[in-house]
Parts: sequence; structure tokens; C-alpha cells
Amino acid sequence: MEAVPGTPFGVVHLDVPPVTAGLATGSLVAGIASILVSLLVICVGVAFGTRGGVWVSGAFTVLGVLAGSAAVVTGLLAQRQIRRPSPPPAVRFTGRGLAVAGVSCGAAGVLLSLLGLGLGLLISLT
Repeated sequence: MEAVPGTPFGVVHLDVPPVTAGLATGSLVAGIASILVSLLVICVGVAFGTRGGVWVSGAFTVLGVLAGSAAVVTGLLAQRQIRRPSPPPAVRFTGRGLAVAGVSCGAAGVLLSLLGLGLGLLISLT
């Protein structure tokens, strides 16, 4: 507690505990969903590639790419939010590891989705 000059009063700074960034959590959830959808793209593309499964695989590829892109963007925004300095009474954000994992999972989901679509197209052509 520090005294306010010229008065008998003091100023107390309350310690606000750090909070996990919601953007980081959302990024990880979207990244995991993107990987799961990409596995579905690969399975449908390989199993039903010769019977029109490429259309279904392509539709799920769009979903996987959108979820993966959302994971990457929200993960980068979360990292920015976590790095931002804040004065003592403001809320501090944590969750850098969650944000990095979300970006990684999102990027992997996008790549796996596109790879699964390419594999399905290759199987349908043979």
C-alpha cells in the first residue's frame, strides 16, 4: 500500500490473476477439428474414390480448410493478445502454448485436407 501525498489515505493495487485467452482455446479446438475433418477427407477419398467419393471428399476439404484457417488466424490473434503488455490492474492473458498448438494443428489440418483431396483425385483417375 502506498500513501497518497497530502492525505491520510493510501492506494491499494489489487493483483488480478492471469486468465487463459479464449482465442487460444478456440484456436486449439478449431485446429483439432480441422485434423479430424482431414482424416475424414482421406478416408472417404481413398475408400470411395472410384465411386464418386471425390465429390464428398471435396466438400469436406472445404470444411477442413476453413476450420484450419480459422485456427491459424485465431491462434495468431491470441499470441498477439498474450504478448500485449498491460498495466497492473488490467487483466493479463496466458495460453501461449495453446495458441501455438492451435496454429500448428490448423496448418496440419489444412495440409492434410488438401493432401487427402489430391489422393482421392489420384485414385479416381486410375
